[in-house]
Amino acid sequence: MEDSSAVSRRALLAGAGATALGSTLAVAGGIAPASAESGPAGSTSKGRTRTRPTYHFSVPDNWKNDPQRPIYLDGEYHYYYLYNADYIDGGGGTAWRRATTRDHVSFRDRGVAIPKFTNANGDCWSGSLVVDERGTAGYGKGAVIALVTQAPGGKQAQYLWYSTDGGRSFRPGGDAPVLPNPGVPDFRDPKVIWDADRDRWFMANAEGQKIGFYISADLRSWQRVGQFERTDLGVLECPDIFRMTADDGSSRWILGISANGKSRGLPATYAYWPGAFDGSTFVPDHGEPQWLDYGFDFYGAVTYPHHNAAGAEDATLRRAIGWANFWDYPHNTPTLATDGYNGDDMIVRDIRLKRGSDGYYLASAPTTALEQYAKRTHRLGDVVVSGTRDLDVRSLAYDLTCEVTWNPAAAPANIGFEVCRAPGGGRHVAAGAYLRGPFVYVNRRPTINPTGGESQTPIDPSTGRLVVRILVDRTSVELFIGDGRVVHSHRVFPLEGDDRIRLYAHEGEAVFRGLTIREL
Repeated sequence: MEDSSAVSRRALLAGAGATALGSTLAVAGGIAPASAESGPAGSTSKGRTRTRPTYHFSVPDNWKNDPQRPIYLDGEYHYYYLYNADYIDGGGGTAWRRATTRDHVSFRDRGVAIPKFTNANGDCWSGSLVVDERGTAGYGKGAVIALVTQAPGGKQAQYLWYSTDGGRSFRPGGDAPVLPNPGVPDFRDPKVIWDADRDRWFMANAEGQKIGFYISADLRSWQRVGQFERTDLGVLECPDIFRMTADDGSSRWILGISANGKSRGLPATYAYWPGAFDGSTFVPDHGEPQWLDYGFDFYGAVTYPHHNAAGAEDATLRRAIGWANFWDYPHNTPTLATDGYNGDDMIVRDIRLKRGSDGYYLASAPTTALEQYAKRTHRLGDVVVSGTRDLDVRSLAYDLTCEVTWNPAAAPANIGFEVCRAPGGGRHVAAGAYLRGPFVYVNRRPTINPTGGESQTPIDPSTGRLVVRILVDRTSVELFIGDGRVVHSHRVFPLEGDDRIRLYAHEGEAVFRGLTIREL
């Protein structure tokens, strides 16, 4: 994934590591890298970390950015991501690093699978992997094939890499691209799927303000068959296409992209359209996109299928993982000084396709296995609030759930939670609903954060109720509303003592029903 501006993101990575650290590196002291063996990503058996998240995935050291779609092999999900081992020293380029998981919460680091600068075509950027069960590419049945972007001489094209050892290591399948650049500046992030209806491979490729569609029998020779174009969402990146079975039993295709709608007052996260797909053309149900996240930090996201106990795909459930950062401020993080790394992901989500009054949509929830990592549960019951109420619970990492209710005829002006709250109350993140707006929001301005700001989505205050789930960790706050159609994910950096929680209902009364906090 790259930027088409004069100063590319790859150039930023080449020199920003040392610059971003500046004088803070001198006071960093000991660095405790994440343990590959010790439970939830981010935990460590080698020493106390200060900023690393407790239960979100984080890179062991240096840098990570784009997630790559995980594949399922031998009962495990293999997750690859872009990694730069030379980031802190100011070196550029990205490798593909691998981690494995069985429950989408605990990840085991497996090291680099594709080293950077392996051949003359340069480092490997984003792409996708498939398990070639039929051996169509010529490397044997079950070979793992990666289609990735490389840019020799600055010209982006798609190259084939292959693995015959279960995805542990890869070799280039030749020096020539399997999909050459036709002469455009943006030509990257290939996403490949097996089109079972037509017994062939299909690729969606990011090409500026277009997503190019290609077909192939062997993953080597590709024919262009169509495109999807949007001229109002910035440079399109990291496409995604898949089919799901909805809660009404129907089947719909989903086309997703990482897009930037900020010029239109829209998010810059994962945009998607439910629709119909015939193998070469995608027709969306509606012109305007929906968004998997309305916060500021859920970029380069990928989805991947759920497999049942027998190893078969379950079309009713997928999972999604997104990079907890954004290109407006990629190097702005205190984790460089405190823990010697820059790169977290938001929580892995379970996503399901649902039919609403206005059509189909994706509903997100933190992946189910997260519940197994609760070390202490506080069941506070129904809490009535008029003004503010400070809770006795203190934690830096937790999962908060409740239903907030109010009288629509006498609705309070503003209801919600101050999380990551400092002992003196100044620093915090506010997550709640301004009923006179009316909108739901996450406001990270009052705490340490990359850029400040507040994300907002509309709400209907006449319902008198709001189902809320908030995940808080050392570098993030994620707000899930209702059934998860609306999510706000934010990168934040509270201090170690900012572990308080406050409830508020201003200019009225609200009841926080079934308030439960699970420390993780």
